Amino acid sequence: MKEKRSTQPGDVIKYCPKCGSEEFIFDGSRSFKCNKCKFHFFINSSAAVAAVIVNEKGEVLLTRRAFDPGKGMLDLPGGFVDPMESAEMAVRREIKEELNLDIDDMNYLVSYPNEYVFSGFSVYTTDLGFLCKVKNFEQMHVEDDISGYEFVKEKEIDYEQISSDSIANILKSYFQTQI
Repeated sequence: MKEKRSTQPGDVIKYCPKCGSEEFIFDGSRSFKCNKCKFHFFINSSAAVAAVIVNEKGEVLLTRRAFDPGKGMLDLPGGFVDPMESAEMAVRREIKEELNLDIDDMNYLVSYPNEYVFSGFSVYTTDLGFLCKVKNFEQMHVEDDISGYEFVKEKEIDYEQISSDSIANILKSYFQTQI
């Protein structure tokens, strides 16, 4: 059996990204400091977006992840916010890239923290949920990093199949606002 290694930054990052020194010391919480060149590096949360899109029947659009983490699991469409991009710009870009849909209107819902493990490294994210409206779904098709999509009624959602706690919490928060 293969030994599972920690994905935490303090266990993965070993060298200073500025000078390459092995004197890159993790403080045990959220930063590293190089004893050689004095470079100070902080582990901060990355921003990610998730779109809650509802059809005329009141069903939520869920996607299937094409890649790990969570390959094959259900997710909300969305992704990481690129450098120098607003969260709203990221929602529009991600939904166009993944589903070929144009967002007509969006409203911020809620955010939740997440630990996204990619390439053996924990990336901490703040997942921002938006309620989005589209004019129609006629041009919708799967692209980018999703393998499929489905419209699901609230009572039919299997939260064990949702890719992360943050996405499950965004969905639950959305449904609570509909009461």
